[in-house]
Amino acid sequence: MALALDGMRVLEIAQVMSGPFCGLLLADMGADVIKVEKPDGDDSRRMAPPTINGESAAFMAINRNKRGLCIDLKTDEGKDILKRLAAASDVLIENFRPGTMDNLELGYADLAPINPALIYCSISGFGQTGPYRERGGFDLVAQAMSGLMSITGNKDQPPVKVGVPIADLNAGIYACYAILAAYIHRLKTGHGQRIDTSLLEAGLAYTLWESASLFATGENPPPMGSAHRLSAPYQAFRAADGYLTIGAANQRNWEKLCCVIGREDLLADPRFATNADRTRNQSELAEILESVFITRPVAQWLSDLDRAGVPAGPVYNFEQVYNDPQVLDRDMVVRVEHPRAGMTRLIGIPVKLSETPGQIRRPAPILGQHTDEILQEIGLSSSMIQSLREKKVVF
Repeated sequence: MALALDGMRVLEIAQVMSGPFCGLLLADMGADVIKVEKPDGDDSRRMAPPTINGESAAFMAINRNKRGLCIDLKTDEGKDILKRLAAASDVLIENFRPGTMDNLELGYADLAPINPALIYCSISGFGQTGPYRERGGFDLVAQAMSGLMSITGNKDQPPVKVGVPIADLNAGIYACYAILAAYIHRLKTGHGQRIDTSLLEAGLAYTLWESASLFATGENPPPMGSAHRLSAPYQAFRAADGYLTIGAANQRNWEKLCCVIGREDLLADPRFATNADRTRNQSELAEILESVFITRPVAQWLSDLDRAGVPAGPVYNFEQVYNDPQVLDRDMVVRVEHPRAGMTRLIGIPVKLSETPGQIRRPAPILGQHTDEILQEIGLSSSMIQSLREKKVVF
């Protein structure tokens, strides 16, 4: 079956998270993503354990479906190879500090004349312009400076970051979205363009309700734990043997919830008459509801809530996630054979296309795995490649 991005060639000169995640999203939909690594490889290859047969689990998770080219871009021959590849590619992704690629003579101004149709995507900590452009970009810093850490966790507690590197990941998603928009424009006009996005903006873009609240009231929104800023009850509650989440935000679900838990009296309480009332009195409501939920196990509550049609769910750890029948039915666990690590599990593809579904076709490459193959595709002979290897240009 055809893949949606069959025929798109992407050069991924990026490491760790934001750029590689963007490349993964494109690769899953069929793009030929060539991961260009430095001689000692992507930094995520050396991240802390776990490893599988010496291979980084972190690297394997985010670099599936890609081909691997290992090359020293600080050499003239390495730069020439990259330029030849750029001339035959649709997209280039890089996530270095602004100016790094320019200093290598591989910036947009260097490559656009070689390939005017090239879509050149740069992901950095703070963007290509502005007073912070030269600062290094890290997810933790972006979460802090975008306001995300100020609204995560519980009130009067130390700052807490989101449990996943959400600024990194969202930067990758926004980069992918921009690349596809630019690709559509290129199909119409034949022209490529420069894309500039950052971790700071990617984190900030997620604060829609919080920013709207500040703009409307002038007050900083506080952290609220698992509670919702605009709806109640909509949060996690402690039961007898764990936690469950309740999403009874609209009036009908609120009424059904009160019936399920045997607290119909709450329907007549003026503090909880409307969603606005319940949100305003969220703390009191949560205390009342938790005093009920703590009397029975999670499974019993979920069974009753499900029968009544009240949105609810358990709070899983990851082992429980990957044993859930819905997760398994939706193919969100995929097994792939890695040349060194053996059979490994990966997260499945979260979007399902009816005509051109994404596929996990290959594991993450070992360092330089496809170097010869890729160089031969741009016309280099075996003897030329061997000479480059001896000169430590390619690996």
